[in-house]
Parts: sequence; C-alpha cells; structure tokens
Amino acid sequence: MSLDLPRTETRTAHPAADEVRQRLEHARTTRLAQLKALDETGQSPGDHLMSNQKDAIKRVLKEIDEAFTRVDDGTYGTCLGCSKAVPPERLEILPHTRYCVACQGRS
Repeated sequence: MSLDLPRTETRTAHPAADEVRQRLEHARTTRLAQLKALDETGQSPGDHLMSNQKDAIKRVLKEIDEAFTRVDDGTYGTCLGCSKAVPPERLEILPHTRYCVACQGRS
C-alpha cells in the first residue's frame, strides 16, 4: 500500500467506526507530513537522529495501518495483551494503540 494514499476504501454502517477511521486518518496524515518535512530537510551522512526519527514515524504509520485492519475485523479497541477493552480516553489520544496502559508498560 502506498503511504500517501488515504485509507478510506472500506466503510462500515457503524458511526463509531467512521469516527475511529477519521481519527486514524488524521494521525496518518500528520505522520506523513512529518516524514515529508524530514525528507525535504535533507539528511547528511551519519545523521542518526534524523534517521531514527524517520524510522519511528514509519513504525507509527505501520501501527496506524494495523489499527485500520483491527477496525475492519472488529477487534479495534481490544488490548492485545489482556483482551480487555482499551479505555476510550486512551484511544482518543492514541488511536492506533494496541494495548491498555498496564499492558503497554509490560511490553
């Protein structure tokens, strides 16, 4: 999948899923803009900080794509560690999270 295309092809009849998709798309768009800005800045050989920033953004983009998959298969909002619901407040702040706070601390 191309990183610069929005993930809007699958829609559900569930309004909450549409809201989640909007939050995920916003997070994705933001990260893509950050990645583009870093690319436009240029990178000097041996610039490990910028390389690490790019890697971190790419990891988050992968997590966002995985969150879209969880929305599609109905498992979004369920902690992958303990199988309990991730609090809505956490999902609002970090819509691509896979874990509740307790399980995130253990991983």
